[in-house]
Amino acid sequence: MNAVDERERRWRLVLGREARCGGGLSSADQGMDAALEALYNRGDDASGGGDGRRSAGLGASAPRVSRWLGDIREYFPTSVVQVMQKDAMERLGLHQLLLEPEMMEAVEPDVHLVGTLLSLNRVMPDEARESARAVVRKVVDDLERRVAQKTRSVVRGAIDRSSRTTRPRRVADIDWNATIRRNLAHYLPEHDTIVPQTLVGYGRRSRGVQKDVVLAIDQSGSMASSVVYASVFGAVLASMSALRTSLVAFDTAVVDLTEELTDPVEVLFGTQLGGGTDINRAIAYCQGLITKPNDSVFVLISDLYEGGVRAEMLKRVAAMKSAGVQVVVLLALSDEGAPFYDRQNAAALAEMDVPAFACTPDAFPELMAAAIQGQPLTPWVDKHQDA
Repeated sequence: MNAVDERERRWRLVLGREARCGGGLSSADQGMDAALEALYNRGDDASGGGDGRRSAGLGASAPRVSRWLGDIREYFPTSVVQVMQKDAMERLGLHQLLLEPEMMEAVEPDVHLVGTLLSLNRVMPDEARESARAVVRKVVDDLERRVAQKTRSVVRGAIDRSSRTTRPRRVADIDWNATIRRNLAHYLPEHDTIVPQTLVGYGRRSRGVQKDVVLAIDQSGSMASSVVYASVFGAVLASMSALRTSLVAFDTAVVDLTEELTDPVEVLFGTQLGGGTDINRAIAYCQGLITKPNDSVFVLISDLYEGGVRAEMLKRVAAMKSAGVQVVVLLALSDEGAPFYDRQNAAALAEMDVPAFACTPDAFPELMAAAIQGQPLTPWVDKHQDA
């Protein structure tokens, strides 16, 4: 596009559909224009006074507001998004929408609404923030009730079975597959059997910390649902004494939220959805949290769009793998279907035997169990994607 065309494009987006500018808009520009028009369209104001002020265009609908917030995060840089959100508060009375009991009663609080509220966290009036916190608390408490029991049960079982002994106390504690593999040299063809010289079994549960888990969550706007689920799962894992759980949120900066893990609501209000992404910086910080590589699981939840140094990011993942860390990369932790992600980075990770994939909240406990037991994750992914 030449300079003249680019200038006309910009004036068209600034002035709106009534601008007399040559040329049409691309599909992406049309989406940007619609997002601008919803906030800045000219016409009668919401009170019907007809004084020419720009009027409300989002409507009093939480799903519609949520879509608009997602659109502006997609089309504009963070600094512009922050201005538009503040303008929405002033021009459209968005803070009143969030404070209206009728709206909160009409909309079933869910993960998507939580994502919307968190994206507005930094520009909310104090009264709205308290109302939002109550909604977030309701959703988080419901999620915790749903996932806590299964997560603790599955993960505890995996921790127990990840410990090995050559002196199992009970027959039920013998790992027969591992025992057979260990004793293949003692196969007796004439009897068509193996005489085991060494038994391999599951060890007894230790009361101390047995595994370290580090969760790193991408705060970019597209990851809103994943941030909510990851915060809840992080709190559940942190409640298990056999695990030392750390939680880190990142965009271009890194925030360690481990001390807030006793309350996932505080974790969520410590995040700031939107902004750039520096995965390399986040991984570098997390490397410093890992002191027992062979007993550590690192979970990166990100769409892999890297704004930092890509080569360094991949080198750090390779170093973790070489040191014995079980690395898990989730493109999404949600029920929203196939996410958008950087396919080039996902392919590079796959070459290191680190599959990058989306995971539903229901499958996450089994995924953590497989990772804790040190199972190869590619077969696990293939099995669950086929299911």
